[in-house]
Amino acid sequence: MTQTNTNPYAKEIIKDTLMSIGEEMFVALARTSMSPIIYEVLDYACGLTDAKGNLISQGNGVTSFIGMLSPMVKSVLDKFGDDLKKGDIIIINDPYVGGGSHLSDVGLVMPIFHENQLVGFSANKGHWTDVGGKDPGSLTSDSTEIFQEGIQLSGVKLFDEGILNNSLETIITDNIRLPQFSIGDMWAQVSALRTGEKRFKELCNLHSKETLVQVIEDLILSSEEYSQQVISSLPKGVYEAEDFIEGDSEKGGPYKIKVKVTITDAEFICDFRGSHEQVFHPVNCTYYGLLASVRVMYLAIVQPQFNITEGLFKPLKIITDRKSILSAERPAPVSMNFEARLGGAELIWKALAPTIPERLPAGHSLSVCSVTVSGVHPHTHEDFLIVEPSVGGWGATNESDGQRGQFCMGNGETYNVPIEVAEAKYGVMVSEYAFRNDSGGAGEFIGGQGVVRSYKILSDDQYLSASYGRHKFAPWGMNGGKAGAPSYIEVYRENGDVVGPFGVTTRLNLKKGDTVKLVTPSGGGYGNPKDRNYDKVERDIKNGFYTEEEARIQFGHK
Repeated sequence: MTQTNTNPYAKEIIKDTLMSIGEEMFVALARTSMSPIIYEVLDYACGLTDAKGNLISQGNGVTSFIGMLSPMVKSVLDKFGDDLKKGDIIIINDPYVGGGSHLSDVGLVMPIFHENQLVGFSANKGHWTDVGGKDPGSLTSDSTEIFQEGIQLSGVKLFDEGILNNSLETIITDNIRLPQFSIGDMWAQVSALRTGEKRFKELCNLHSKETLVQVIEDLILSSEEYSQQVISSLPKGVYEAEDFIEGDSEKGGPYKIKVKVTITDAEFICDFRGSHEQVFHPVNCTYYGLLASVRVMYLAIVQPQFNITEGLFKPLKIITDRKSILSAERPAPVSMNFEARLGGAELIWKALAPTIPERLPAGHSLSVCSVTVSGVHPHTHEDFLIVEPSVGGWGATNESDGQRGQFCMGNGETYNVPIEVAEAKYGVMVSEYAFRNDSGGAGEFIGGQGVVRSYKILSDDQYLSASYGRHKFAPWGMNGGKAGAPSYIEVYRENGDVVGPFGVTTRLNLKKGDTVKLVTPSGGGYGNPKDRNYDKVERDIKNGFYTEEEARIQFGHK
């Protein structure tokens, strides 16, 4: 296929308009949502595909979702085909048929018709506060099969030719906690879909359907050609790495994972065969989940400076064993799937970083470090539910210190819940939020610090569930740099007892006056610590990142 002689001005206008549509959809969803995890954290994504389900535009907070929209749309095409009609909206969260991650990430797909012909799809995916299952927030850390994790929707018409399926909405409402939030977010997703449909049809009217389709094909081809050029410039060879998915050691973890990356002139092949088989513990991910996070890693390597389309991923090949922890099959539990899918993606990072340090730093916090706290608000006496990821430290590069207090690669442009919002909506007080100060990640360039976030509990019988990866296996250093600092959680009882440190807990009972201390990983260092600039060490001590004694031991500071 070769690019056509489409008017270059029209092509540029259409390209920029497609990008703005994705961004407008993104803003529309945030401004109409009901849950802090949507409008504060930005745990969602919106986008457009062509009529075949190929990604052509996206606005997203969570980077991992960039690889989930197109498989989701293609699964809808496979299931419904010619039965799709104008006004249809399909709801899907099944991780095994294109949903990608876990049941909490709920997707909506809307076909777009122009002159009675299918021309594209408007799609989005957002993290719902709750989708049922045995634990509040549906982020269970001890499920043994997916049926315990919430309601499953493998692609059902929520709207049929514009008419709401009231029975389906009732079924969903009756099976989830706090439906005012999740159903409110569902309607926000519908509004974002309709925004995308409206703008896409406007494009068809302005430039004609034929011109629009041709420009989209050209953009996809341009992305593929760019990707091929970058791959051809990378050092050719085979690169391998191994690591572990931690999970709960009492349930059988850690679980070994491995990758062999082969770079040729035309392909970027990631072979994960030989990784641990799927387990009866929710750290598994499906193939679609792995695909999504590997795409994020691939983008970090090819570094495109334009709107992402499906063509960019054409050289990327992923190989797995069936029923492995990185390519699990039903009914394996996947609630904490981010531990596997991000662990698999970071293996590529670990394998290639020594060869292309100008593109990839040392190891980072990796884990989403998910936290849920449920209970009754002491003032409103209503149920509340904290569902949030946690920020951590990134690894140092070959020319700079690592970034501090940032979300892991899978979360991307998301945010933590502000202290003011947390204290107003939840039955907790944030008693501490600061960078951690310990000796992890030493190097010529030091790893970025993780954070300490502490919640003081304000009512009896609250419950904590959390999954903090990098608890036993700290972020890795590079080129002589030291490993970062591992994560941990401690609970300080009001009577003086201390529970922990631990990395995973499920439904830990909390009483009024208890304090939960959440400590995220710090990134790995780069280069020999003895080569660190003296003035930088002085600044590190002044900032409280290292004590004078630690600086003397790590850097030879006097």
